[in-house]
Amino acid sequence: MATSASLSRSRRTGRRSPLASAALLLIGLLATGGAYAALTAGASADASSTTQVAKLTEEGEKLFAANCASCHGFHAEGTEDAPSLIGVGAAAVDFQVGTGRMPMAAAGPQAPEKPVQFTDEQVAALASWVASLGPGPAIPDDRYLGEEGDLATGAELFRINCAMCHNVAGAGGALTQGKFAPGLMGVSAKHIYEAMITGPQNMPVFNDANITPEDKSAIISYLKYLENNPSPGGFDLGGLGPVSEGLFVWIFALGGIVAITVWLTAKSN
Repeated sequence: MATSASLSRSRRTGRRSPLASAALLLIGLLATGGAYAALTAGASADASSTTQVAKLTEEGEKLFAANCASCHGFHAEGTEDAPSLIGVGAAAVDFQVGTGRMPMAAAGPQAPEKPVQFTDEQVAALASWVASLGPGPAIPDDRYLGEEGDLATGAELFRINCAMCHNVAGAGGALTQGKFAPGLMGVSAKHIYEAMITGPQNMPVFNDANITPEDKSAIISYLKYLENNPSPGGFDLGGLGPVSEGLFVWIFALGGIVAITVWLTAKSN
């Protein structure tokens, strides 16, 4: 009876068991410790990432001073020989340096593609430093660089916006004053995308308001389709259109007919 009365009094007074208090304290400590560990890990990761970017940017500044400053200026402000790079963004550097167009071997109407002089890490360092000078187009996200875009849309957009210079088959073509639109076969998807958003040489800039990232991806898919699939009509004669085809007809077809005619005449005589 005394025990029952004691339990009844404990319930009425709202007392808790010592084990319950200890369990609540342990749960609180674990929750607090877990939250602190998560926040600390996130802060450490952010600090580590910031440190890596800072080191990459510092290395890029040194590379720029040694290889690019003689033309573009030590602060990339531009000179009489080369334009300012402030605000061109990482994508422009990745395209120009990553395709070997920069540094230029000699002055000319435009910078041709040539073997790359820097490693991928050095290109990334140069791009990081130039990007730190001012806002500009960033290196494109990998999700836009696949070959899953809509081929019909890509073909239509390429014919409307690009074929007048690069040829409908992406074979390239001549422009004025010794300039040219390069062929697009064998060019990486990343560099094609970067060319669209930075407008190198005589190419206009196609920002996301002109051509959306998804449509740029469709154009890339169309070009990669052309690259990976042979011409259904047989030998494409370089894909340069009626000029190369007409030249082929005049030299080989008509030449062959004349040769056969001469041979038949000589045989009859």
